[in-house]
Amino acid sequence: MFSSKLLQNQRKKINTVMAGEFSRSVACGLTLSKRLYYGKVAPPAPAVMSRSLSSTESYLPTSVMAYAVVHEPAAVDNPDVPSYQPYVHGRCDPPALIPLHMHDVSMEVDCVMDTAFVTVSGVWRMHCIMAGRSCDCRIAIPMEEQGSLLGVEVDVSESRRSYNSKWITFADSNDTQKVAKSGNGYYLTPHIYTFKIPQVDGGSNVSIKVSWSQKLSYQDGQFCLNVPFSFPAYVIPVGKKIPKREKIQLSVNSGTGTEILIKCSSHPLKELSGEVRKLSFIYEAEVSAWSTSDLNFAYTVSSSGIFGGVLLQSPPLHAFDEREMFCLYLFPGNNQNMKVFRKEVVFVMDISESMQGHPIENVKSALLASLSKLNPQDSFNIIAFNGEIHLFSSTMVLASHGSIVNATEWLTSNLNADGGTNIMLPLKQAIKLLSDSSDSIPLIFLITDGSVEDEREICKVMKGYLTSGRSVSPRVYTFGIGLYCNHYFLQMLAQIGRGHYACTYNADNIELGMERLFTTAFSVVLANITMAMPENLDSLELFPSHIPDLSFGSPLIVSGRYKGDFPDVIKVHGMLPDMRTFATNLKVQNAKDVPFDRVLPRRQIDIITCHAWLLESKELEEKVAKISLQTSFPSEYTRLILLQTDSGKKMPESILVQEIFNKINLPTKGDSNGQKMVFVGSLGIGFGNLTATAKNIPPGTEEPKAPEGAEILVKAASNCCSMLLDRCCCMCLIQACSYMNNQCSIVFTQLCTALACFECVNCCYELCACV
Repeated sequence: MFSSKLLQNQRKKINTVMAGEFSRSVACGLTLSKRLYYGKVAPPAPAVMSRSLSSTESYLPTSVMAYAVVHEPAAVDNPDVPSYQPYVHGRCDPPALIPLHMHDVSMEVDCVMDTAFVTVSGVWRMHCIMAGRSCDCRIAIPMEEQGSLLGVEVDVSESRRSYNSKWITFADSNDTQKVAKSGNGYYLTPHIYTFKIPQVDGGSNVSIKVSWSQKLSYQDGQFCLNVPFSFPAYVIPVGKKIPKREKIQLSVNSGTGTEILIKCSSHPLKELSGEVRKLSFIYEAEVSAWSTSDLNFAYTVSSSGIFGGVLLQSPPLHAFDEREMFCLYLFPGNNQNMKVFRKEVVFVMDISESMQGHPIENVKSALLASLSKLNPQDSFNIIAFNGEIHLFSSTMVLASHGSIVNATEWLTSNLNADGGTNIMLPLKQAIKLLSDSSDSIPLIFLITDGSVEDEREICKVMKGYLTSGRSVSPRVYTFGIGLYCNHYFLQMLAQIGRGHYACTYNADNIELGMERLFTTAFSVVLANITMAMPENLDSLELFPSHIPDLSFGSPLIVSGRYKGDFPDVIKVHGMLPDMRTFATNLKVQNAKDVPFDRVLPRRQIDIITCHAWLLESKELEEKVAKISLQTSFPSEYTRLILLQTDSGKKMPESILVQEIFNKINLPTKGDSNGQKMVFVGSLGIGFGNLTATAKNIPPGTEEPKAPEGAEILVKAASNCCSMLLDRCCCMCLIQACSYMNNQCSIVFTQLCTALACFECVNCCYELCACV
């Protein structure tokens, strides 16, 4: 991780570059929308930017939204009531984004165990493009960070076109990379995904239905749901007679047999039905303005102590894996006064050069906040690493007030981000520091933003240390920052160490993410958990294979596949904080009302992908791809496309579409008949970037690549025109013209007139605007 100071100084801005350009395009679009004439109806109030927010934040979507992508300002007009305004010359580069008026919106949320499945449906109108003209429509989908986009459906009324999402696999990795770059979908920010629908006619209604999944946060014994559902005033349709109805349907299925208690709700939800472990609510109203607050909902599963159960279910029809499924869950209960383990903690933090600026400062702040949560009988140490290691102390120190003050001074005054990255060395040192731990739970926290070449060797070495037969082996918790670190390596390391993994792609969220991870690690109430599985079960597979500890910060969910007869009771053992043995019998029951095919695939895909990376197994990669295709969950080995169905005239397929169909394997045959394919893009996070890490290229930017032939031609023409205009418009040329005789002046005037007649100047302008 060696790079210039220039790139390091830009790190503070890199997370907002794309978001800033998007916001500026929306601001430009709102300015263009002032051209719209609505007849005698009062025009909408102009958008006012909040003084407390930057322009970048103010115009980012806060719920699912649609935008007209405007290259030519002359196309902006009311398709119903033409304004006949003067023609606007020129083009918008980058294109302006005009938020479309929304005529209907509804949201369905299904909370099942620890996961929420969200579906948002709405109707937007292309109100800003004149009749007879068309433009692209960009759709933006805000989700919780690390949410998984599951599917998209789009219907365009006027052209009778529809789009439905499909998951596909590519024949080989080279073709995958080549085709993926032609896609138009990308993450605008770590939690906003956006893509385009091509050529929507002015006046058309665009019906959009998107679905995604997100994890429910678990805090203080409560499951907390937050879904973006806030709309700005400029998407309200103009006209008093236009009905506006918003609707929210919410269901909760805890999967347990205990009572569900509602704690809070941001919207006036009315209860429709209630059972022991299932509740459903609805909110529906005619409104004058759309919702201006996100949906917030919190509930708890009532119990005073540790409880759990085992659910069984058969696989769906035509599943490629025909083994039976089970899901074991354990909850810590709501007794916050329950005793927790004494802790010996080693913080291993990355201080390489790429951590300069906000990342290292936020990591320091989160680490110092965590020290204050340690009990006086706990002990800690800090290892900072780049190419070398820097220890706060040569031995573990008690978490006394004086030690925390010394650690604070050491962190703030001695540690500067510089140098390369060596992860193996500090992890070995952490294991050495914890070698004499007893009557406690030893914890290692690894925080990094980069990839290293010996990641597989690190996993092998750590597995040898952590499975050495000690009463309580060290737990490994990992936290990844940005997209250049290998998140699957960090997940694999946490699985081996029976800990937890967390990450953030945005430096501004480091403190919150680390705080949640520390809360999970510091509140362990049951360790060394084992399940007494019967020997007559065949083909038994656990996810994860190393069962993590149970804590107040996270319930425990273990799933698996098997063949054979499952017993009526599963015995679970563990170790309590006072080192006594805990044992309980978990009742086994069939659960047809818990959708395993929705709850379990995400965690199974992540775990198998980690093993596929570690073992470099093509067989496991294919297994992940099959799960992804069957369940419609994203993976590293599948990509999302939109299949366009034209119920009117059949549209000819482009060369690109034909090329892609020749290179991919679709899940079903015949999809290409009467359909055109729109490539959305990759939704995977990749396996780290060694080159970008070594060069310290900021996240969100790409390495420079050689331009293709068309780009070379356009840039050459642009540079030629630019050089000509630079020389023709400079003061030197004007002064030179004053010395011309009459004949030269006449010839020069005629030449300029001829060029104007042939629209060469306009041609040059458009060439320049394309770049």
